[in-house]
Amino acid sequence: MVIGALVLQLQVPESESLKAKRQVVRSLAARLRRTFNVAVAEVGDLDLWQAARLGVVCVSTDSRHADEMCQKVLSFVAGETEAILTRSTFEILHL
Repeated sequence: MVIGALVLQLQVPESESLKAKRQVVRSLAARLRRTFNVAVAEVGDLDLWQAARLGVVCVSTDSRHADEMCQKVLSFVAGETEAILTRSTFEILHL
């Protein structure tokens, strides 16, 4: 089993409250789940209005497939207008 793990640091510049930020984050997470069939969770910066940290995980039998899926997710998030990708980390785990 191969796990591709991404941690995405996002800036939500238009957010003026936690409620507004969470709406943007929930919408993005739902689109990632629906489009790429990955697991997504907000894993940090929970109390900041204009920052979010998302964890995205893809499980596969092939490391190349896990890498491709995570790269597609990264490209998708980089193209977002409501949330700006400021940093990302990627790791492949072999279990």
